[in-house]
Amino acid sequence: MKILLDIKDNQASFFMEMLKHFPFVKATPLTDPKAEFLKGFRQAVDEVKLAKQGKIKTTPLNEFLNELPN
Repeated sequence: MKILLDIKDNQASFFMEMLKHFPFVKATPLTDPKAEFLKGFRQAVDEVKLAKQGKIKTTPLNEFLNELPN
């Protein structure tokens, strides 16, 4: 299982040190760009789920493509 945690910078080193004492835990810090990517990706997945449930309105692909600059 993978878990993504958001820990305050001033507590991160303590938390990472604590995790080293658990042999069944492998902790790898994320860089800020990777964390932002994951946050955006998660938001996109949530929006797709809402669209499939009909809870948000989507733009048809042809309409979207026509709005792009040439």
